[in-house]
Amino acid sequence: MTFNSTILAASFLAAVSTAQAATPSNEEIWQLLQEMQKQMTEVQNQNQQLKAENEVLKDKVEATEQIASEAAEAVEAVAVASEEAVTIIAAKANKTTIGGYGELHYNNLNDQSDNNKDKEELDFHRFVLFFGHEFRDDLRFFSELELEHSLSGDGKEGEIELEQAYIEYDINDQHRVKGGLFLMPVGIINETHEPTTFYGTERNPVEKNIVPATWWEGGAMFSGDIAEGFSYDVAATSGLNTTVSKDYKVRNGRQKVSKAEAEDFAYTGRLKWTGIPGIELSATAQYQEDITQSNDPTAGSATLYETHAVIQRGAFGLRALYAMWDLDGEGPKSIGADEQEGWYVEPSWRINNNFGVFARYNEWDNAAGNSYDTEYEQIDLGVNWWPHKNVVVKVDYQDQDAPKGETELDGFNVGLGYQF
Repeated sequence: MTFNSTILAASFLAAVSTAQAATPSNEEIWQLLQEMQKQMTEVQNQNQQLKAENEVLKDKVEATEQIASEAAEAVEAVAVASEEAVTIIAAKANKTTIGGYGELHYNNLNDQSDNNKDKEELDFHRFVLFFGHEFRDDLRFFSELELEHSLSGDGKEGEIELEQAYIEYDINDQHRVKGGLFLMPVGIINETHEPTTFYGTERNPVEKNIVPATWWEGGAMFSGDIAEGFSYDVAATSGLNTTVSKDYKVRNGRQKVSKAEAEDFAYTGRLKWTGIPGIELSATAQYQEDITQSNDPTAGSATLYETHAVIQRGAFGLRALYAMWDLDGEGPKSIGADEQEGWYVEPSWRINNNFGVFARYNEWDNAAGNSYDTEYEQIDLGVNWWPHKNVVVKVDYQDQDAPKGETELDGFNVGLGYQF
């Protein structure tokens, strides 16, 4: 529009200059005015066209701004929805937990008796998975599934076992109850047996043969705190089932809650004190009216007594445990199995965060009621290396003394374990 005005002004100036040079006639002036009118009309038309185009552009800009605004709102809504979805997924994920542990063992043991039962083998002893879920703050589920010796099935060495599967409910801040299948509240390693938590490739023979770890039953258990540093556990569960064909050994009586006979339940109580950091003192007692589930009239009730201490003061550690079974009946008494007992003491020294050494002395006897020697003794010496707090490599040497005629294994063991 400025350009057109400039043209008109230039035309007018040219006309004036011409008029000064030679006076135009009326006809020439009229033609000049007509030309100027024509140009002014064209300018007005151009202005109107520009206004129309500006309106169209303005509408397009407003439409574009509206689309951009709506798109921004949509993006924000998607972002909010995505964040809420992630929060919900994370909350659900936090309520479901997965964990586990495993251990590979190499045993190189020579039989010192005449039985020629040397043991030289490599075995992935345990592969275990934990699954848990928190339904709400006071109600949760926990389970433990184990594959032993790598393979299971007909003719295979291993087994698939469900070691834990229970629901736990918090009655209040101090007391709770669980129901289902769970580990018995006895001993040191029965409830806590991940390979990174103890010394030695194999679990100690006293808790294996006398307690007998790993030991789980089905039933219900109340637990809680009763005073400063004091806690309790009281359980009513399925019981053991051992007979003369099993030499009345308590380990052979574990039914593992697999169609377990339940003529007679077992009742267990534990009292534990942890009033000083790094110290645990505990005592457990269990009573079962008939340890044969009424399958053997020559046997009857059985009572377990177990006590232990776990001390960790700086680099120094100490574990000590004593356990004893008292079986009633002429059947157990006739083979000395009416008394079954064992104990061990294990000092250790944590050199640093990665290395620790230990020594352990063990005694156990599943026929202590006999007048002749049926007692086993074993000394273990070894080292644990933790390249990570949840990964361990173990090397240990064992020296065993067995009753006359029984297999006596001396040699070394190497283990690799993990937990997560």
